[in-house]
Amino acid sequence: MAIDIESHKKKLKNRKPNINLVPLIDILFTLLIFIVITSNFSATDVQSTDSGGTGKPNVTDTSGTAEYYIMPVDNLHSVIVNNHDMSDEIRNNAVGVHSRVIDEGQVSIKPGEIIITTPSNFPYEEAVRAPEIN
Repeated sequence: MAIDIESHKKKLKNRKPNINLVPLIDILFTLLIFIVITSNFSATDVQSTDSGGTGKPNVTDTSGTAEYYIMPVDNLHSVIVNNHDMSDEIRNNAVGVHSRVIDEGQVSIKPGEIIITTPSNFPYEEAVRAPEIN
């Protein structure tokens, strides 16, 4: 019994590759599910620098015991506390804001300026101070 190698070679040459896309789609969906489950989709409040932010700043580390927290702002030239100009407290485009003002008052940050409204019965003179620069 002879083996016909030539006819087998012709079959292989004339045969076109068969690509099955079903396993590829399964793998892509599995990867997509893995990425969605392991991702962190937290909403962030991003405001345009043109309109300025209002409200309280987002303080991420609240474990500190400091009385004043430094708030840096690019090209800071004006700090207004209860309609009083406190711009002389600015050092290196930053100002120290009292923790009670951050918690209970209102801080509005706009390009180049900070406008602060202190809580009731809180003196505006103590709301901000120049940060200590080492």
